[in-house]
Amino acid sequence: MLTKNPPLTIEKPMPRPTTKDLAKAAGVSRATVDRVLNGREGVHQKTVDRVTKAIDELGFERNIQAANLARSKHYRFVFALPRSGDHFLDEIIHQINEAGPSFTSDPIVCDVQHIDENDPHKIAAFLGQLNAPDISGVAIMAPETPQVRDAIYRLQERGVASLPFISGQSMANQHWVGMNNHAAGATAAMLLGRFNRQGAGSIMVVSESMQSRDSLERRLGFDAEINAHFPELSSLPSLETYGDKDRAEVIISNTIQNNPDLRGIYVLSSEARIPASILAADPQVQHIPTVAHERTPFTEEALKSRSLDAIIAQDAGHLVRSAIRKLKAISDGRTKHVPQERIRVEVLLKTNL
Repeated sequence: MLTKNPPLTIEKPMPRPTTKDLAKAAGVSRATVDRVLNGREGVHQKTVDRVTKAIDELGFERNIQAANLARSKHYRFVFALPRSGDHFLDEIIHQINEAGPSFTSDPIVCDVQHIDENDPHKIAAFLGQLNAPDISGVAIMAPETPQVRDAIYRLQERGVASLPFISGQSMANQHWVGMNNHAAGATAAMLLGRFNRQGAGSIMVVSESMQSRDSLERRLGFDAEINAHFPELSSLPSLETYGDKDRAEVIISNTIQNNPDLRGIYVLSSEARIPASILAADPQVQHIPTVAHERTPFTEEALKSRSLDAIIAQDAGHLVRSAIRKLKAISDGRTKHVPQERIRVEVLLKTNL
């Protein structure tokens, strides 16, 4: 005999607490609650504490978009990027220009300002010119130096949201945007170790500058993985090209000539075009497994032609959108949900482009 299932009962969600509920719980007027929420002066600390306690007890979450609309608040974010760059930097700038439609619910404007990444004093001077409320936040892509680090601290003290972008700084905690470079370097080492079929030998490591924290962390991760799991391979000292093609040709060709036992090549800089082009033109190393960073039109073609064997990549669009979301959250005094902003370490082969 069939029995009828009891009717489903759907519980209605509890309504979100309002400023009226907050005022009632704190024993103050809604005008006082509004003054506390907007950080206005003229409210006794005891009253602020009562409102803060009520916020915690009720689980009150402010509607930032509605508040910004009421105050006609706009956000202007500056991306401070290196002057010298290539395809990867072009892709970053393209994503910044395309980011506007993704944030139509908020009045956000993003500007790009180019900085001399080799002159920390000029970077610090540029950052020293930025002030609230003209500038809401700054994403900074620059090598770590005491001058840059201190300039970022002073920016934050002036009420300008700021975070390192792609190239990390030691002072940054969760407020920076980029992939786990230690893990990226370890991934490159694992790939080259697995690709090697010629036995013991050395690995060439090419960087633009080891002063960049992302390059340093990639190198540390690379060495840790090679030393732990591929003892037959030894990593050569890092070659620094400084983005100069002539210098790159000299130091790369010298390393090839002086190390006939090369078993792998790792280009750990964010822009691989110059060193990878030099390597592709040298018949002595065309059979040697090579791994580079970042997906660009050049590295895609190199992967297709097999002059590169793998690319360690991070999504440029995700980098830019994450930076904007984090800067906005800092500006609004909120904490952004960390898992959403985690930049994945992607491995690209010819077969999954």
